[in-house]
Amino acid sequence: MKDADYMRLALAEARLAAAEGEVPVGAVLVRGDKVLAQAHNRVEQCVDPTAHAELLCLRAAAAAEGGWRFSDCTLYVTLEPCAMCAGALVNARLGRVVFGAFEPRTGCCGSVFDLLDHAFLHTVPAVGGLLEEECTAALQAFFVGKRS
Repeated sequence: MKDADYMRLALAEARLAAAEGEVPVGAVLVRGDKVLAQAHNRVEQCVDPTAHAELLCLRAAAAAEGGWRFSDCTLYVTLEPCAMCAGALVNARLGRVVFGAFEPRTGCCGSVFDLLDHAFLHTVPAVGGLLEEECTAALQAFFVGKRS
């Protein structure tokens, strides 16, 4: 599979989130060609401000793999990670993150701040804008529906 294929899996997770009334963000963690975990936002369902797709995905993979270091893995996520999630990616020693939509207000992978490329932390290479139109459209449709 290619990066776009994994992002489509993350988009499917985002659609699940939207169907559940959650902000449509999905994440998929991959090692080589193996999907280790998939998750979507569950903040409202869990009544937990940390239940972002990225964190849930890392937690599921760590439980399944019996370890928390993911230096040989790529996380695909539909929205640029926030500070909390970017910090978790650094702490997980993630090999790479690929995200879809940029988040100009809270994005911490280059938009507002680049926590993944800080001199005092583990560096996580990031690529943004993969399937950006589809990822942005999912978010916009959700919020239009919420406002109407």
